[in-house]
Amino acid sequence: MTSALATHYARALADAVFAPRSGLSPQEAVAQLGAAESLVSGSRQLQVALLSPAVSKTRKQAVISRLADEMKFHRIIRNFLLVVARHRRIRELSGIGKSFASIVDERLGWIPAEIVSAKELTAEQREQIERALGTKIGKFIRAHYKVDPALLGGIRADVASRQYDASLRGRLETMRQRLEAHI
Repeated sequence: MTSALATHYARALADAVFAPRSGLSPQEAVAQLGAAESLVSGSRQLQVALLSPAVSKTRKQAVISRLADEMKFHRIIRNFLLVVARHRRIRELSGIGKSFASIVDERLGWIPAEIVSAKELTAEQREQIERALGTKIGKFIRAHYKVDPALLGGIRADVASRQYDASLRGRLETMRQRLEAHI
């Protein structure tokens, strides 16, 4: 779960990205922010430099500006990273990224879905499931897949606070409950 602070920063970034004539697509903004977070989380030296109170704000700003230029980040992402560093919120970058991706999905009409299957699904099966759920909900589905052999077969989907259970385990449980109700 992301913090309220991370969500606050993510909303501010989303407002800038969705502003008319921002020049940055929401999908590209998500990708660039993700790349920045990966860069920071993947480098112990960079973390130390950006988190250490011994490193001046000016030096941190210079490091971020140089990295943003090298990675060809859009000015909005570059400026956002500078603000985050100036406010000493680099530790929140991962949460900001997750919250930002959720806000972008929401504004574009996408709904997150967690789909659990008994075995790995093919691309065709995933497409069919996403299309069926999207049609049922009336929105686009941003699916995250997991494998749980305990399901025995079929799938279970959590979408928009609803759970759809088309697993063999779910059907067996339903049958058990019905039998117990008649006994």
